[in-house]
Amino acid sequence: MSKGLEDFIKQNKNEFNDQEPEADLWPKIEKRLPGQAIANQPKKTFTLGFVLRVAALVMLVMGAGFIFYLQKQHQQPIDLARINPEYARQQMHYASEVESKRVELKTIAKSDPELYQEFNSEIIKMDSTYKKLNKELVASPNQERVLRAMIRNLQIQTELLNQQLEVIEQYNQTKKQENHGTKNI
Repeated sequence: MSKGLEDFIKQNKNEFNDQEPEADLWPKIEKRLPGQAIANQPKKTFTLGFVLRVAALVMLVMGAGFIFYLQKQHQQPIDLARINPEYARQQMHYASEVESKRVELKTIAKSDPELYQEFNSEIIKMDSTYKKLNKELVASPNQERVLRAMIRNLQIQTELLNQQLEVIEQYNQTKKQENHGTKNI
């Protein structure tokens, strides 16, 4: 019997397809469904402008939060002793050495500004590298390695400052000898 029904549908397919449902059929069906009060409420649609304003607001809030987070990170100094207590002591030692030697170097600024400028430019370059390393320390997954690089930079700065101070001392002694030589003549 089902074979006969299938054959009937296939033979009369065009006649079945020419029928169109009434235009108000769907609203009639909705009225009969349970929860019809919800179905009859007007549907809320969001305009593109509304969606874009909400997206912009979300982006603005997230951006402000990210900026706040970054500023908070830069305000909190890193506890070097937490990374490695020995390295923290070394860093403090070399940083104070560099600072005291820079103060010594500044004493020649008045007597020989060109020489001071030349020597100081080298130290400024190394100090900018040290500052970059210090910024990297915050986000580095291997903070101990960065801290070692910072210490090595300070060691090199100390060695360079020592050499510069020796050159200045030799220069001053040569000047004194020349002055004594001319006085004796």
